[in-house]
Amino acid sequence: MIPPAWAHLPFFAEAWPGIAAALAADPRPVLPPAPLRFAALAALPPAAVRVVILGQDPYPTPGHATGLAFSVARGVTPLPRSLINIFRELADDLGVTREDGDLAGWAAQGVLLLNPVLTVPAGEPGGHAGLGWQRLAREVLAEVSRRPCAFLFWGRPAQALAVHVASGAHLIHCSAHPSPLSARRGFFGSRPFSRVNAWLAARGETPVDWSR
Repeated sequence: MIPPAWAHLPFFAEAWPGIAAALAADPRPVLPPAPLRFAALAALPPAAVRVVILGQDPYPTPGHATGLAFSVARGVTPLPRSLINIFRELADDLGVTREDGDLAGWAAQGVLLLNPVLTVPAGEPGGHAGLGWQRLAREVLAEVSRRPCAFLFWGRPAQALAVHVASGAHLIHCSAHPSPLSARRGFFGSRPFSRVNAWLAARGETPVDWSR
């Protein structure tokens, strides 16, 4: 279902029908399940977004992807390795220790957990990168950057979309992706969580409680 607060974006009238048809014709299992594909947008209207974390594409392991980038359902174990690395950096950055991978509490505080590609064939990372999903990410970035916002671009696919952030008093922070393949090349030590909270505090806004 198209989230009503975002339905005005041209993507939904112009690009989504073709993507939906391609997904319907794909014989492979597609993740996340259809009702969860727009979960990140359904969680937050544009005006409520304070922070954007932009990743890559959903987890390709069945049972992991929830529609919120990097999040898994409560109680899922073992955690995906990217999420383990995110929690390692969170502990190093702010001393916050987390064990559960459900990040819905971040979304509830205005953190948009968005992937540039919203679907993936099970077991095939990047398998839907050519469907055209990135247009939605471009339009979302343009929409939310009409107001000051903090943007965390994790990995090269995310960083390539940073040009779509409108000029403004934003925090824009780029780093490597937390994947085990790249986390040691610039994600560890990047201190994204404290950077966001310092920026919010400087604006007189409530910092994000990353433990939630």
